Amino acid sequence: MRAGSDEHDRTMVFAEIALGQIKALRQPADPLNYEIWYHYATGYNPLLNKTINEALERKGNLDAADLDAIRDQYIASSRLNQQIDTLGAKVADEIDHIMGMVGTAMGSASSYGATLANATRQIGRAKDGEGLRAIIEGLIRTTKEIERTNQLLEERLKASRQEIKELQERLDAVRQESLTDPLTSLANRKYFDQALAKALAEAEERNVPLSLALIDIDHFKTFNDTFGHLTGDQVLRLVGQCIKQNVKGQDTPARYGGEEFAVILPRTAVPQAVTVADHVRRAVMGKELIKRSTGESLGRITVSVGVAGWRRDDTAGSLIERADACLYAAKRGGRNRVVCDTDPGVAPARTKVA
Repeated sequence: MRAGSDEHDRTMVFAEIALGQIKALRQPADPLNYEIWYHYATGYNPLLNKTINEALERKGNLDAADLDAIRDQYIASSRLNQQIDTLGAKVADEIDHIMGMVGTAMGSASSYGATLANATRQIGRAKDGEGLRAIIEGLIRTTKEIERTNQLLEERLKASRQEIKELQERLDAVRQESLTDPLTSLANRKYFDQALAKALAEAEERNVPLSLALIDIDHFKTFNDTFGHLTGDQVLRLVGQCIKQNVKGQDTPARYGGEEFAVILPRTAVPQAVTVADHVRRAVMGKELIKRSTGESLGRITVSVGVAGWRRDDTAGSLIERADACLYAAKRGGRNRVVCDTDPGVAPARTKVA
């Protein structure tokens, strides 16, 4: 009884810390926010705590976009990994079961071979038709048993093939989900990191061009605070759709974090990447945002874009840093524009602009 009481006391402390954080930061006390702060209170995920502490130190608070990014990166991804592990274990169990059945069938075949060999010897020693008939009847019974065993094995293998196919489909879906941003259906940060590493390796190996575009929604925080989180989500989906509709099949559009997006453009030089980025910018600017609940026009939104091209000594970090510098040069230059790393006067930004 004492153990249960200790667990109650311990978890109540975590709950009080979580609610205290929500109250101190004046955030909505909804289940999604509570889950984040409960994880924070337990300290079981040091990276989650580190991300939150750094954001609080830098900004003093966490907005809805920050909380969404933390939830996607540290909580949702953990659940998906558990699903992947569970489905993978089921596939492995089913394969083990099939191998067991195959082993049993092989044993039956071996036994049947021994039975045939023995029957051959008995036929050679049979002295009359009665004895021969008994041997043949025994072989018929054994053959029918083997046929029944093989039929059952065939049915079970057919069912197992279907089950494994369904498990693999579910596994593929979960893996895809683990690499997809649920709000915009673009690639998430995890997939972006993998795709950028692959694109950099290809550029290095084949000496082909590679460009990276970083896209940020202008004044998104003000818009989100004015019209609410749900309308902010609508904006993020709209921008994601515009990006997806204006990139090529070889490109990787991703939600980089919060209101920031990225597009990896393999085998694309900077001038062509700037053209793609400007198509995205114009597409976003051309959309009128309508509040779904009332039909009210909320006006138009714009994006700023920074584009950087791969250089021989680039790492993922240095390429992102140059694209980021271009993005904030676009912000400082008046927003709603595209700036690339070949433009004059582009330098790393010390202070980010909303």
